[in-house]
Amino acid sequence: MNSNVSNVSSLLDYETGYKCGKKWDSFRSNYAQIHGWASLFVCIFGCIANSLNIAVLTRRDMRSPTNMILTGLAVADLLVMIEYVPYAIHLYLYRRPRRDTFTYGWAVFVLFHSNFGQVCHTISICLTVTLAIWRYIAVAHPQKNHEWCSHRRTIIAIVGAYLFCPILCIPLYITTEVRSYVEILDKNGMNVNLTNIQDINYGNYTINNTTNTTLYFVKLKETPMVNGMLNEMNFWIYSVVIKLIPCMALTILSIKLVIVLLEAKERRKKLTTTALKTNDERLAESSNDQAKIKKKKANRNMDKERQTDRTTMMLLAVLLLFLLTELPQGVLGLLSVILGSSFFHTCYVMLGDVIDILTLINSAINFILYCTMSRQFRTTFKQLFCSKWRNLGRWMPVPQHPMDNNGNTGVTNHTVTQVTQV
Repeated sequence: MNSNVSNVSSLLDYETGYKCGKKWDSFRSNYAQIHGWASLFVCIFGCIANSLNIAVLTRRDMRSPTNMILTGLAVADLLVMIEYVPYAIHLYLYRRPRRDTFTYGWAVFVLFHSNFGQVCHTISICLTVTLAIWRYIAVAHPQKNHEWCSHRRTIIAIVGAYLFCPILCIPLYITTEVRSYVEILDKNGMNVNLTNIQDINYGNYTINNTTNTTLYFVKLKETPMVNGMLNEMNFWIYSVVIKLIPCMALTILSIKLVIVLLEAKERRKKLTTTALKTNDERLAESSNDQAKIKKKKANRNMDKERQTDRTTMMLLAVLLLFLLTELPQGVLGLLSVILGSSFFHTCYVMLGDVIDILTLINSAINFILYCTMSRQFRTTFKQLFCSKWRNLGRWMPVPQHPMDNNGNTGVTNHTVTQVTQV
């Protein structure tokens, strides 16, 4: 994410002269004005959506290896968005002087945000790859699915992702630290334009109505170890291991899934044609009751296969959204290393906020995909939430109305019925 771009910049200690131009800087400045509110809205929606995902996917009738991985994915995405809310408010929405913005406490929080967000997002990437592998096995090798993708192995894979990813990210977050800088600020705590100041005491290095203020920023550690071996590790881990390799694996698995789906559809079409002919032949020899039973059984099998196809298509949509978000980051990170710091600062950094919002949208939109493409998810969601609202309305007390001289309440029976059936 954007808060982690400094982890890549440690590699870029050389220049190639490649620059993207001033239009990118202008685009970044214009988008930054709306990024705070946009990211806050997406995070709030994503927190609610992922909470609903967890509530639905953990129901007893929804428990399956695939849904267990989706639950782990929802937890990781939820953590990313919960933590991003104070970050967006701090840097984009809560406008205050520099001396109040870049305090030591807030610098420590930004350092935590950078590390925590990267770890959680890496967990999400790892679980997405696991999901693709599990689904490919379920479609391509259904006879081995229960053995290879059992509940026990699924739990081990999820727990392993949550334990392994923080270790994988160690080279990324041990290279940053909180460092102090002294800046000249005016009495309001804002930047001072030295070219507009005339009254300068050169002997004491003081400026009227200004103070030397210590500000704190998250920067890269400037040590020989960081500039040497860790630079190489950062390149391989951030650009290749975390970004490009998962994207390549997901691309291959997605293509194979589509091929398997097409083959299964063609095979099912041939089987359906053969079954229809066989049923027509048996219909003349058997009773109507037997024919109806066989027809119902065939229809159930067809419905089950169609549900499997819908689930696979839903997961393919999840994988494609992931690719659209992560592949550009991997390519930009790789180009930043190849083309040097000029490309990184004039291209990659300029797109940091856009990368952030795309990542947040990808983390929040899965709920919509589940509702749109999974009938079982919709049914469980309605049973879990809609039935509770109906029961709450059914047990709401009926308001009492004063009676007139004839003993009438002033409310017709039709109205009372409507109230009691809300």
